[in-house]
Amino acid sequence: MQAAALSEERIVGSHRQPTPLTGAADVERAVVEAVTKVLAEAGAAPSDLTAVGIGVPGAIDRAAGTVWSSPNLPGFQAATPVPLADQVSQGLGGVPVMLGNDVSVAVLGEHRRGSGRPYRDLLGVWVGTGVGGGLVIDGELREGRGAAGEIGHMMVKPGGRMCSDGKRGHLEAYAGRGRMEVRARELARKGRRTMLFEIADKRGKPRVSSSVWLEAMERGDRVAIRLVDEAVWALGVALASIQNLLDLEAIVIGGGLGDRLGQPFIDRIGEQMRPQLFVPARPPALLATRFKDLSGAVGAAVLAGG
Repeated sequence: MQAAALSEERIVGSHRQPTPLTGAADVERAVVEAVTKVLAEAGAAPSDLTAVGIGVPGAIDRAAGTVWSSPNLPGFQAATPVPLADQVSQGLGGVPVMLGNDVSVAVLGEHRRGSGRPYRDLLGVWVGTGVGGGLVIDGELREGRGAAGEIGHMMVKPGGRMCSDGKRGHLEAYAGRGRMEVRARELARKGRRTMLFEIADKRGKPRVSSSVWLEAMERGDRVAIRLVDEAVWALGVALASIQNLLDLEAIVIGGGLGDRLGQPFIDRIGEQMRPQLFVPARPPALLATRFKDLSGAVGAAVLAGG
């Protein structure tokens, strides 16, 4: 969980803490605590707070201020939507609270304050545990009926690898870190040697994090290199298709894996895209994030009016 306070063009305070996995009530308390700490870091008093924005993974109802499906957060999968905005507002003395999807607000942050500022038509692609996206058209975040920008579930190979949603051949099946780890374990069971899990164990990580992927690649691990190559291929296919449809000015690539692998990873995606573009002489600008893992916190502040 990240929190940030903005003043004009600067981050004036930030705070990170683990996201609780013990239920909705603990998440609400943690958000209040994070906001309180970031205010102290920014040298502000609670009375200075005018609004709060929150980016939440999963499906939200912005108008109602509720979270009705967030599969990775225990306590947010119930049939009854969680009124997160109202509950955080009460914990902060009644300040207005606005909700948005986590990737959408991260893209909003990069568009309004970060590397996407010069552009009116852009796509943000967050490559992390899954693959999320956000679409800005004519300067405005496009939300559609609530699922616009879900690039992770674009088809890149019909009948291909299993995705996290139980369907086959989606981009996330090849470029989402979670599904890449599943594939790495399958290859290991088949006798392919890899140091991915050894590195993760030595670091005390229960999952193969972005930094583990990077270290394994730097040490010449063939499984890690192969799976990242496949991620580059899948991203190139998906982004070229989107570009051919929308003729975007820019694509911002972030997320845990995107930020960690950095510009070389982004450049390789561009190389994969180029032969598939309808107008290869005029490709979109491919950009790294400015704020990295704070993009979501910055975007949430923008959502709140920062």
